[in-house]
Amino acid sequence: MLQRQSSLDRRRAREFESFVAGAAGRLLHVAALLTGEPRTETPRAQKLLATALAATYADWDRLRGEDPYDRTRQELVTRFVRTAWQRGRHAGGGVLGSLGARERVAVVLRMYEGAAEEQTAALIGLPVERTRAICARAVTTLWEAANPAPRTRQDDHRGTGEDKNDNKDQGGKGPAPAAGAAS
Repeated sequence: MLQRQSSLDRRRAREFESFVAGAAGRLLHVAALLTGEPRTETPRAQKLLATALAATYADWDRLRGEDPYDRTRQELVTRFVRTAWQRGRHAGGGVLGSLGARERVAVVLRMYEGAAEEQTAALIGLPVERTRAICARAVTTLWEAANPAPRTRQDDHRGTGEDKNDNKDQGGKGPAPAAGAAS
């Protein structure tokens, strides 16, 4: 009996090690996106991933056909959201730094991971419509940050004393012709 249990434990450890070898890099990247840490320095992301992997390993025998990647990602997101919301702050910096915890999770899962809206909504714990709105708002925020509004001619004249309506009669096309000029 003891020998059989030992054999099962070794098999379980080999399966889990194989899973980690194949998925840890991508899962660490997901964790780094969530925490907002740069790729070169990820202590919070590594801690988050280690905790998620430990939970997956504890449940390894009970997965029964469930994808261990999805299970670990779910654990990762759940732990991130719990800590981010408990602390009442945005997580980290980087490109996603302007987003709140829910927005960050929605963008990472939908845009980076390609998770379905329903799966994302379930992980966040909100209805699909609300999750869709959160993701849309987050993408808009990121788009606006990446593409600041271009300066207009009006912006260039602010503070110079020039009146933007000086050329109203010409449709804004330049100064009026001088008096007595030949046409």
